[in-house]
This record gives sequence, C-alpha cells and structure tokens, in this order.
Amino acid sequence: MNHRQERINDGVAHTLNEALREVKDPRIASSFVTVNGARVTQDLKYAKIYFGAILGDPDEVQKGLESAAGFLRSVLAKRLNRRQTPELIFIHDTSAAHGAHIAEVLKELNVHGAENDGTGADRDPTD
Repeated sequence: MNHRQERINDGVAHTLNEALREVKDPRIASSFVTVNGARVTQDLKYAKIYFGAILGDPDEVQKGLESAAGFLRSVLAKRLNRRQTPELIFIHDTSAAHGAHIAEVLKELNVHGAENDGTGADRDPTD
C-alpha cells in the first residue's frame, strides 16, 4: 500500500469517527461506535469500514450504520474533497475482543505457572 492510499484510508476513518457523533439513529448513538480502520479500494469506489461497538448488539449497530450510509457518504464528500465518494461496506471488527481474550489466556497461564513453583516452569533457563 502506498503513502497516498494510507492517507486516504486514515482520512476516511478519521472523518467517519467525527461524523458518527452527528448520527441520530439510536442504534448508533447509544452504542458508542468507533471506526477502527478503513480500507478504500484503489479506484475509490468502495471502502470497507471496520467498526467496534462497546455497547449494544453488533448486528443492530451494523444495520444502523447501513441505514446512515447515505448521510456518512455525504459528510465524506464534503470533508475529503475527492472526485468520488466510496460506497461504504461496514464490517464488525472483533480484534479488540480477540486481544482481550488472548490477554486473559496469558494471564491464566501466568497464574498457573506461578502455582507450579516446584516444576521450574517459572525459572530462568540461564540459572
């Protein structure tokens, strides 16, 4: 991915994060939705928007975002000054939940390793 494409992706994600504050749909307004990333195609016709929702059902939030897509595209057109405004495709981003799960598993492994002091599981191999 070249520098121009990265700039466009970042601009779309940033602009949509700001625009989400203006959306009146209760499925979005009450769910604390954030745009975690955007991937715009080279021809600028489509943009995959990766979103996270702290509260609410992700499927309902996605329906709300799809309902607000026209408004969000108009905001993008005004603020980004591009010839074309991409069609928005919303994808629920589960990376934060996945990262939290991995952290929990590592924490459990660390706790179990500390309980087995006699096994040498927590010893430094250079000793």
